[in-house]
Amino acid sequence: MACKFSLPVEDLSCPVCCDIFRDPVVMSCSHSFCKACLQKFWEKSRSQECPVCRRRSSRSEPPNNLSLKNLCEAFLKERSQRSSAGYEVLCSQHGEKLKLFCLKDEQAICLVCRDSRKHKGHNCIPIDEAAEDYKVSIQSALKPLQEKLKVFKEVKLSCGKTAQHIKTQVQHTEKQIKKEFEKLHQFLREEEAARIAALKKEEAEKSWKVKKKIEKMCLKENKLRADDISFLQVKCTLPSPQLVSGALIDVAKHLGNLSYKVWEKMQGIVQYTPVILDPNTAHPYLILSEDLTSVRGGDRTLQLPDNPERFGYAGVRGSESFNSATNSWDVEVGDSYFWFVGVAPDFVSDYDIWDEIWGVLHSCGGYVVMSPNEYDSKPHFKVVQDPRWIRVQLDRNRGELTFSDPDNNTHLFTLPLVFTEPLVPVFRTYESKLKILPVKPSVTVEQHS
Repeated sequence: MACKFSLPVEDLSCPVCCDIFRDPVVMSCSHSFCKACLQKFWEKSRSQECPVCRRRSSRSEPPNNLSLKNLCEAFLKERSQRSSAGYEVLCSQHGEKLKLFCLKDEQAICLVCRDSRKHKGHNCIPIDEAAEDYKVSIQSALKPLQEKLKVFKEVKLSCGKTAQHIKTQVQHTEKQIKKEFEKLHQFLREEEAARIAALKKEEAEKSWKVKKKIEKMCLKENKLRADDISFLQVKCTLPSPQLVSGALIDVAKHLGNLSYKVWEKMQGIVQYTPVILDPNTAHPYLILSEDLTSVRGGDRTLQLPDNPERFGYAGVRGSESFNSATNSWDVEVGDSYFWFVGVAPDFVSDYDIWDEIWGVLHSCGGYVVMSPNEYDSKPHFKVVQDPRWIRVQLDRNRGELTFSDPDNNTHLFTLPLVFTEPLVPVFRTYESKLKILPVKPSVTVEQHS
């Protein structure tokens, strides 16, 4: 008996649970879901968006889809009736019920088929037993596929969150770029105004001097035109007129190496930090500063993608690896009771283990050296005064990683380091803030001999 429904079963299935709709609701984007499935999805994702097209819903209680509900109930009712009525498919050759299963040919047959030449002598069993055996076999084969499907759904959901996070990153990064360039634009506008003001000031001063010189010349000219005895007196005492020296605008001073001078002066408003933190590796618990130079613990509510680079504990790494001979950076640790400062190979992706990390761990007043060479027995060391700043010096030529207190000029510990691959800075903290300190940039001019 053919089913009277022309729609395939997939059109009556919820995209979330993949089962026939129960209490279906329809969203403004026209997609329908089981009411319970949608609410569960929203609770897990913490966002009222469509599980299919990711369009955000403005309604927390989407309307019921009565037409779809009636259609699904009718479908379930007919399927139940067909099952209880015991409809069976008949043999296409003999018109008999298919009661046996031929194990050799792996097909359902009737009693007449069993005695025919085609299946004579074949091992046959009741179709119910064969169905039970195949059911167990199918369920066993289906289980890993179901697990894989579950993983695919989780990855799909994660990819959707990643796509949304990429948009958020672009918006935030664009905002910060505009903010930084506005500082530079403001500096250039002020510098331009100051240099034009200096030019106008020089113009006013030199124009005033020239004006005074003209006034003196006019006065002397009037004396020379006198027709009385004073003319003879003036003629004897009047000096020869002189041109005004340095009366012109010092154009070279205002235009010479102008862009370089402005760039040199700009160093007062710019900073260079030798290590920039990578937000894509920061554990969701950690909060990074806008300029990505400091990190602190917090109670972050923002959902971040579970990308492979992200730390599995409260840590973050630098954005660039070091492959040069020597590198140095200072970290302000303050009075933090827990912190870790060190390096790790750039290729290490699973930072949940300490096997490939070199550095110093401070915890509850104690200092522990972390090193792959000292994994079983980690050495401790003591300090006279807890440092508020830690200087890390990486010397690949000498194979050393040195930690010191720059404030007191005190050496803390030196780790032997034999590694040919690029290394990246690594930081850990809980509540307190760690900050990478900037260094003063300098400009040098190379003189040709």
